Amino acid sequence: MTLQIDFERFKSNFNELAMIGKKADGGIYRMAFNADELVAREWLEDQLQQYGLKTRRDEALNIIGRYETEANKDLPAVVIGSHIDTVPNAGALDGALGVLVGLECLICLKEQGIETKYPLEVIAFSDEEGRFGGMFGSRAFAGQLNPRIIEESVDLNGVHLSEVLRSLGVDPFQALSASRPKKDIYSYLELHIEQGPVLDVENLSVGIVSDITGLFKWQVQLVGAANHAGTTPMDMRKDAFMGLADFAHEIPRIIDENGGEASRITIGNVALYPGSANTVPGQVDFSIDARDVSLEVMNELKDACRKALSAIARRRQLRFEFVETSMIYPVACDEAMQKHLVNNAKKLALNYKIMPSGAAHDAQMVAKIAPIAMIFVPSKNGVSHSPHEWTDWHHLHTGANLMLNTLIDIAQIP
Repeated sequence: MTLQIDFERFKSNFNELAMIGKKADGGIYRMAFNADELVAREWLEDQLQQYGLKTRRDEALNIIGRYETEANKDLPAVVIGSHIDTVPNAGALDGALGVLVGLECLICLKEQGIETKYPLEVIAFSDEEGRFGGMFGSRAFAGQLNPRIIEESVDLNGVHLSEVLRSLGVDPFQALSASRPKKDIYSYLELHIEQGPVLDVENLSVGIVSDITGLFKWQVQLVGAANHAGTTPMDMRKDAFMGLADFAHEIPRIIDENGGEASRITIGNVALYPGSANTVPGQVDFSIDARDVSLEVMNELKDACRKALSAIARRRQLRFEFVETSMIYPVACDEAMQKHLVNNAKKLALNYKIMPSGAAHDAQMVAKIAPIAMIFVPSKNGVSHSPHEWTDWHHLHTGANLMLNTLIDIAQIP
């Protein structure tokens, strides 16, 4: 037996949520805990309550809907999760899709009177996208927060997370009580757009995630000497920008020698000082974002980046410093849960691919306390974090049905 979601209801909910935080430029601005995200939270709670699902907010302001019976209420839960906060000028799918699919799955099972061995939960995690650093809610859920993280979390405008939570009437340090013990969580599923081009290019319906990339971020500073652009001979310069340029050209070699197919290194933010057109740059600050699904490879990439930058600094007579601003460890998805996904993809006659995730997800945090699995649906032209982000309706329908049928297999009908 295979089940189908109520796709018209799903579309209606999708379109309603997509309008919350949408601005004149077509983008959605539902950053964590801003006014529009708070409206979206209320909307989601209204939907959960409308369909008779037990609804609560935990101490980290994660929104949790639960479908349980008298027979299973004391057993560990099978959880579907994602987030409804967005980056600035976002599309309608990233994060929200997973929550809406989870909502629809629980509604379907409740409406049809299908009882499972394990209770079911859908969770919208707080601040996945990183207004205050990212994955706040799932880190709290998995017991990965500490007081220092809460104290130091601040957005780009200098607003502290603790201030925002207090303005909502919440003690920020209560988030430390949101952690769930391993015995309470049986497994975790997440559905997400791929945020890359692979499924779209290969014309595949779904991706079954094998591993989720780890990543480290560095803030790097190269310091030389600012000087006159006209009077300083080329061979006498201590040009900080040239050090950056040298390192940028080293990246392909570093990946070839120390990385693998899943390796990525990106310089995404650069600031030159003093920033004058007729001055040799005396300092450059830049970011490095490096990713792989293997911790061993990540460590090799770290060593290679450090050695390359040190050598360049010596050659260019620069001072090299860096700070590691974040480190997220890679995780492997549970093999048994992957098999459930593969079996159901075959039953539904879907074209699928087993693939790694190059983006981080809440699942990465939950993996600390429970086995995890993820489903990807195609991103048209590989676009994400943009108003142009889109997935064809039939792919959304397909992914949701795969989630629904796999959920039943994992949660088990007694």
